[in-house]
Amino acid sequence: MNSIKNALGLGGPKRSAEQQKRIDSEAKKLTLYHFPSCPFCMRTRQKIKQLGVPIREKDINRDPQAREELIAGGGRKTVPCLRIDADQGTQWMYESADINAYLEERFGGG
Repeated sequence: MNSIKNALGLGGPKRSAEQQKRIDSEAKKLTLYHFPSCPFCMRTRQKIKQLGVPIREKDINRDPQAREELIAGGGRKTVPCLRIDADQGTQWMYESADINAYLEERFGGG
């Protein structure tokens, strides 16, 4: 079954347990604000799945608190938006192409 998922690009990249543990830890600092029917959000969720990164997702249409967090923190209700928590502060990244490039650079391993 895993070989079928990998052939379809659904299983994420092959990593050692140590590499995946590091990625899982880094992913805890990320949150994707989205809603399911948004085509740009779909593109970003597809990249997340392709890279095998367990990023927390918040649906702003179903979760009013998530919508308020997005507006209060990022200043806009636009999705997708990737919240990046770091020691230096929180960054709110909009635009699916920018988010996907960031994820590819950080987790793509290529």
